[in-house]
Amino acid sequence: MKKFKYKFTKVTTAFIYIGIALCVIGFGINLYSVITGDIASSANPVYPIIQHVLMFIIPVVLLVILISLLISSYYSITEKYFKISFGIIKSKCDVNDIEIILLDRPTHKLNLFFKNKSFIVIGVKEEWYEDFIDALCAANPQIEYKINSIESTGDNNDKKD
Repeated sequence: MKKFKYKFTKVTTAFIYIGIALCVIGFGINLYSVITGDIASSANPVYPIIQHVLMFIIPVVLLVILISLLISSYYSITEKYFKISFGIIKSKCDVNDIEIILLDRPTHKLNLFFKNKSFIVIGVKEEWYEDFIDALCAANPQIEYKINSIESTGDNNDKKD
């Protein structure tokens, strides 16, 4: 099984780290509020208890989601399946369902086209494109590999056997 780590943009990575920091700050503020006796000062303690429980649960859940995005976002290729893991969201498809790999040089994108006419854009480092393509072609040698170069018009795509 070959694994290829998902490449987030710098802005997305910054937002994930900001989200993690906000989760920790929110948890800390809520903890401080509970310790200082915010619940004891209210006339009916039921609503503040519900509020504080939710304010503990929400940052923890968001923290788990954001950390899982950083740790567990990857593509993996086995002999039978192409698996996509995006944090806690995971999906897989049969390698035989992939028809075309298109390397689009003008946009620096790697696209996979499937038999059901859907496609996805692969987000890995450009240095890993060849290894990714080789792993997919090794799993299914019938996949057609095309390169769309800046000079090509669409009629003259290069093919790899």
